[in-house]
Amino acid sequence: MNALSLCKQVATGCSLYAALWMPAHAAAGDWKPFKLYAYDGEQRTEQTFEAVPKPDKKYKLCAVIPHLKDSYWVGVDYGLTEEAKRLGASINIYEAGGYDNLPKQIAQFDDCLASNPDAILAAPISESGLGPKMMQAMKKGIPVISFVNPVTNTPITSKIFVNFVDKGYMTGKYVKDALGATGGTVGVFPGTQGSGWAESYLEGFNKSIEGSKLKSAPAKFGDSGLSIQTRLVEDTLQSNPNLVAIWGAATAAEGAVGALAEAGMNKTLIVGHSEDQAVLKYVA
Repeated sequence: MNALSLCKQVATGCSLYAALWMPAHAAAGDWKPFKLYAYDGEQRTEQTFEAVPKPDKKYKLCAVIPHLKDSYWVGVDYGLTEEAKRLGASINIYEAGGYDNLPKQIAQFDDCLASNPDAILAAPISESGLGPKMMQAMKKGIPVISFVNPVTNTPITSKIFVNFVDKGYMTGKYVKDALGATGGTVGVFPGTQGSGWAESYLEGFNKSIEGSKLKSAPAKFGDSGLSIQTRLVEDTLQSNPNLVAIWGAATAAEGAVGALAEAGMNKTLIVGHSEDQAVLKYVA
């Protein structure tokens, strides 16, 4: 196994942990094969991804992620650590403290470069912001794997992601199926502007409600931290007191539970376009 294969394995493993909420006591070697789509340009093929054996060489990895403010990214951090451990690799993980800290993430990527790793894993706050640094690593011969957050234009080694447009469409369709016949206004909270994923989620949502009686209030973008998302929900409720639904990031959904209860709007539908452990207890 070379550094590129190992780096892909670690990035995919961390995504699996974050998505499935594997308990802390579960051994990294216990995860089972699963299906994914492999893309070559516009060509898509379904493949089965399996855990690979530990290589003979000990590789040195470095990773940058946006923050550790919610259970999703805590799951990512856990997955990176456990999968690297299973494969006998060392890994340094830098978290920037939030989506408003792009300069810090750029500096952390520089720290990764200075450590001369075998490969770098990057969940960029912004592709346009971190793209030049990723290209700098590529020019030095260091493989760069992006994961979770989208990288669409920067020619790096490999990219591991989910289809945010599809997720936005599917969750929006749930709102339309539930409320589309009667209609009304939906509060929309896609996430962090400029992240790429927030805009893609919103694109899918907008497609899903086309032709229905639903309309969206002006989309409110903001850092994905709970306090900021809750404030955005509260502000929207002030100007739109008759919302039939709230759709958006997991932290927006979490914040909406208390905000709607305080406003006495107990019949308003709440749908998260993404998931974290904190919102699972609210799933009906």
